[in-house]
Parts: sequence; structure tokens; C-alpha cells
Amino acid sequence: MVDMTQKTDAEWRTKLTPEQYQVCRCGGTEPPFQGQYWDTKTPGTYHCAGCDSPLFSSDTKYDSGSGWPSFWAPINTKAVKENVDNTLGMTRTEIVCAHCDSHLGHVFPDGPHPTGLRYCTNSASLNLKPNS
Repeated sequence: MVDMTQKTDAEWRTKLTPEQYQVCRCGGTEPPFQGQYWDTKTPGTYHCAGCDSPLFSSDTKYDSGSGWPSFWAPINTKAVKENVDNTLGMTRTEIVCAHCDSHLGHVFPDGPHPTGLRYCTNSASLNLKPNS
């Protein structure tokens, strides 16, 4: 397997759209209620836009009212890593792809049962592969 974290900046810029690059490699955030997947109900698996690793199942997606795709759990415990994010004058928990370190969004403790978590993600960091 290729180590995706070893890509150069130029390689990332070639692989990703400008919006995906801004979100995935620069930690950006897309505007709420505008991303491709915020209200998508299509059954399938959401993969990382950077490396195609599976991240979230549509079975755990729900409408959080936030305007971003929200999930109550990743597809497995090794799919997503968490980092402390002290930007914007607050402490949050950033979520990144465990394989390529692409920024996905943040996780908050205000989600539904059974986890009570809200994995708030950017559509630009995801690619939905619908179920066959």
C-alpha cells in the first residue's frame, strides 16, 4: 500500500479539486447547507477524497441540522484519527483520515444514541460509493 502522507503538495493539488485541497490538506471548512452530501440519503459508503479509504457508512448518517454530513460513528475504529484543535479560540476534536491525514471535520459530544457523538464532516473530504 502506498503511503499517502508522503505525497508532495504538488501531487495533492493535482489529485484534489481546489475545494478538496483547501478542506483536506489545509483544514478548511465548506459553508453549511452547501456541500454535496449534507442532505444525501443514498445508501452506501463514504470514502476519503484523498486516498479512497472507507470512512463512514450511510447507516450511521443522520440529519444533525448543522448543514454538514453527520455520522454517529466511523465505519470502524481504525478509519478516523482524532487530534486536538485549538484554533478559533476554542478547543475542539479534529477528525482526520487515519490513512492519509486528510482533514475531515470535527467530532462533538452532542450526537444521537448509541454513541452520543456527531462526526461533523465536510462533503469535500468525502466520496460516496452507493450500494449496488
